[in-house]
Amino acid sequence: MTHSAPSTPAPANTSPLPDDLRPHLTPPAQDWLDQALADAAQGITPATELHLAEAARRCGPPHADTARILILRAAHPTPADLTRVYHRGTADERRAVLHALPHLVPGPEALPLVEDALRTNDTRLLTAALGPYAARHLSAHLWRHAILKCLFTGVPVTGVAQLAARTHGDAELARMLADFAAERTAAGRSVPADLYHVLALTDPGAAPPHPAPEGGAPHGKES
Repeated sequence: MTHSAPSTPAPANTSPLPDDLRPHLTPPAQDWLDQALADAAQGITPATELHLAEAARRCGPPHADTARILILRAAHPTPADLTRVYHRGTADERRAVLHALPHLVPGPEALPLVEDALRTNDTRLLTAALGPYAARHLSAHLWRHAILKCLFTGVPVTGVAQLAARTHGDAELARMLADFAAERTAAGRSVPADLYHVLALTDPGAAPPHPAPEGGAPHGKES
């Protein structure tokens, strides 16, 4: 039986995000960001979508994700807005939408975007999809399969939000991990080291993990 986690407003500190990106930008990039944020205050308009697309060129690739998240936050988009931006955008823009979800959507309405990202083989999208938003809202069944996909594609599980909390005492995940390891061994292939790390976390006898700093309650496990 699946139990849904309560839908509570996302806390302001769901993921690291500088209060002000400007000190890291050149003066022209600062001016561009100021204009992008002012335009975004009008919502998700064609101008806002253009700013999201050109963030890397304007702010530099190292700051593009943060700039896009700040623009999305300023726009106060609805889940429908985010869905449109996600499906129209490049992989970089889609990743920014996924990173922004815990800041923008308190409930599970944007889960289809997470599920879409989990169906891809783009490891950066997979990593972004398994952030605090998925930790709070993704079903136990899909979360388990997402962990297996991380192991299969080489995505480090250390980047999975609330990994210890959602894995603790999960007997079904432990069975799936054991089966996966057996299949790899029988095929003469190596077993990812991360598999043993996750398997250890499923031990119900281990001390329960401390609450994650995001504050979002993990989704209940299904029997």
